[in-house]
Amino acid sequence: MLLRRCTVGAAVAALCALAVPAQADTPSTPPGRITVEVVGVNGSGCPQGTAGVTTASDNTSFSVTYSNYLAQAGAGSGGTEFRKNCQLALQVHVPQGFTYAIARADYRGFAHLQRGAYGQQRANYYFQGMPQTARTNHQFGGPYSDNWQASDQTDYQDLVFAPCGEERNLNVNSELRVYAGTSNPQALSFMSMDSTDGSVSTVYHFEWKECPAAA
Repeated sequence: MLLRRCTVGAAVAALCALAVPAQADTPSTPPGRITVEVVGVNGSGCPQGTAGVTTASDNTSFSVTYSNYLAQAGAGSGGTEFRKNCQLALQVHVPQGFTYAIARADYRGFAHLQRGAYGQQRANYYFQGMPQTARTNHQFGGPYSDNWQASDQTDYQDLVFAPCGEERNLNVNSELRVYAGTSNPQALSFMSMDSTDGSVSTVYHFEWKECPAAA
């Protein structure tokens, strides 16, 4: 299990709010600092020791990097190699009186897909003890041999906010699948996940709102 703490400056929330339409009831960004703690990394795409967390020097972003997150099909690949997944359990500590939702998430990697093969990147997010969000699915068809990027953005009215006054893990699930399809079964197709970055320009864009005042 990987345990690492990273800090996200309050400025990130202000800039990341540009990623979604402005709302009349959107509050100012919370005062102070927000901390994100990775408390669990599990899955065939991120076995122990193959995922790492780093923090930007200006404390405005965090990155999760993978060294063994690769799904493949064809050329003698094993029966389970076509699907890899990873689940991150995050504790996001926010100032009292505020709560947050994930407004946008971006993923990137590299894919080499033969003609007739295709790959899929899937993801969903949910707070501990709450229903899961809908799983998004991005598909890439062969022939393809290049970097890939996929983004998930949620409309404001559909955002799921963490319960006020409670500290619950944010679970972030991702998955890669590669299917040989009609490609030559002796030819290898693969798709890798290189990193998951949280910053003003890439992943884990926060949307904030103030909690109701205590009675």
